[in-house]
Amino acid sequence: MIWIVVAIAVVLVLAVLGAMALGTRRSKRLREGFGPEYDRVVERHGDQRAAEADLQRRRNRRRGLDIRPLEPEARDAYAERWTQAQRRFVDAPEAAVAEADKLVAEVMRERGYPVDDFGQRAEDLSVDHPETVEHYREAHAISMASAAQHADTEDLRSAMVHYRALFDDLLEDTRHLEETI
Repeated sequence: MIWIVVAIAVVLVLAVLGAMALGTRRSKRLREGFGPEYDRVVERHGDQRAAEADLQRRRNRRRGLDIRPLEPEARDAYAERWTQAQRRFVDAPEAAVAEADKLVAEVMRERGYPVDDFGQRAEDLSVDHPETVEHYREAHAISMASAAQHADTEDLRSAMVHYRALFDDLLEDTRHLEETI
């Protein structure tokens, strides 16, 4: 009888250790896959388990999206439009930032990202672009402040730099479309 109790205890201990190892491995994969976004989400949730559930939900949602790279012609056309927006910045910084925001949304739409809600856009981008999604959040916040007449020229310049980081990623991203999800 004692051997049965010991065997059951050993099986339970092994099951607990296995579950802990799986959780650690999952955390490591999420941390590596989401980079700085992982820490931001953990801080926002205040709980690692809830944050990891959120990040996994994002990955699962992303799997259902048909994200694709741009055709070379489309990439070239968007790059030219970006150059025009940058030139416009000197004379009309607010208009240039609005155009940058519009271009990013258009590129996202053409690549297959849903673009109806900013928060959802940022979450969707965080799966494939965890290093630059914060640039998008910063640029969008400045763009909103600009629309409310609460941004100066330096803020607008910063928004263009932030938009450019994500724009470049979206235009050139033909890598790891499947490996990140």
